Amino acid sequence: MSRFSWRHLLLVLGLALLFGAPSFAQTSAIEGDVKGENGQPLANAQILIERTDIKGNYKVKTDRRGHYFHGGLPLGIYKVSIEIDGKTADQVGNVRTRLGDPTKVEFNLQEVKARGQAAAAGIEVSNDAGRQMSAEQRKQIEDVTKKRAEQLSKNKALNDAFNAGMESLKTKNYDAAIESLNKAAEFDPKQTVVWGNLAEAYSGLAASKPAAEQPPLLAKAAESYQKALELKPDDAATHNNYGLALARSGKFAEAQQELSKAAELDKPNAGKYFFNLGAILVNTGHGDEAYESFKKAIEADPNYADAHYQIGVYLLSKASVTAEGKITPAPGTTEAFQKYLELRPTGPYAESAKGSLQALTGSVETQFSTKPAAPAKKAKK
Repeated sequence: MSRFSWRHLLLVLGLALLFGAPSFAQTSAIEGDVKGENGQPLANAQILIERTDIKGNYKVKTDRRGHYFHGGLPLGIYKVSIEIDGKTADQVGNVRTRLGDPTKVEFNLQEVKARGQAAAAGIEVSNDAGRQMSAEQRKQIEDVTKKRAEQLSKNKALNDAFNAGMESLKTKNYDAAIESLNKAAEFDPKQTVVWGNLAEAYSGLAASKPAAEQPPLLAKAAESYQKALELKPDDAATHNNYGLALARSGKFAEAQQELSKAAELDKPNAGKYFFNLGAILVNTGHGDEAYESFKKAIEADPNYADAHYQIGVYLLSKASVTAEGKITPAPGTTEAFQKYLELRPTGPYAESAKGSLQALTGSVETQFSTKPAAPAKKAKK
């Protein structure tokens, strides 16, 4: 009695693994708080968002707390204005939106009023408003203006560094991405999206290096994921990505915990999280652990076709062959391939699944095909 090896079956049947990488949505958002001339939140104020690089106009009103939010905006450059009684009270131009967290544009009409008084004071010394403004008031205006300018400068530096990092990440220039995203983290260490993408850059760089050089880079990736989770502990995608990084480091127990947390937070996608872990485990030569993850994927989502297929692949390695060449599959092997074909009769692994069933049973059910099936051939003995 002899047993099929995992490598032999992959070569004979032409099996392949496929798992996806996370992607980022290509829309952005603008939000902020609005205060009236009395310094209190201003409700029901009209906010106009005008795209300046190409045509596009959007409107939103503040809620009872003076807060507004407009999502689903294409990435671009905008002018954001506030209207009071049909007149523009204040506006901010050259607002460049970004991926991830919303771009903040705040309005304080108390500051607007003070800036107007300051401007009036500078027109000519004899101006009444200028004479009525004290030195302390002038200093206050200067401080507010300076603070706002510093904040805008900081936001621009942060956005420039983040956008440069994302462009480098897109082209797999991981070293440049790490440099830019680290700069973005220095400008604002409380941006979850910065830490998440920095972790992806470290993971990508690790994958491009020999095995001996990967551990310190994967440790950096894990550290970045931890910082992202400190800021946003309920983010399922970050738990998923962190878990996969841990699995690549050989920390399978910790990886299972992170994937389980992701599945708990995002139950509709729980199957995907466990499948991703299984794929990593297969590619790192941990077939038994991968089998358990694929089973968890099916427990979370009984219709996860690719997980059924991977279970079939694993169970093939447990098949036995007699001296006469007769194959005895492990229990559940044919059922796994049949379930995959039932769920995805024209899927990417359909031909491989049919070939496996042909080799194991000598036939394939024609109901799995969308076109007439050829006469089944008997398996060779």
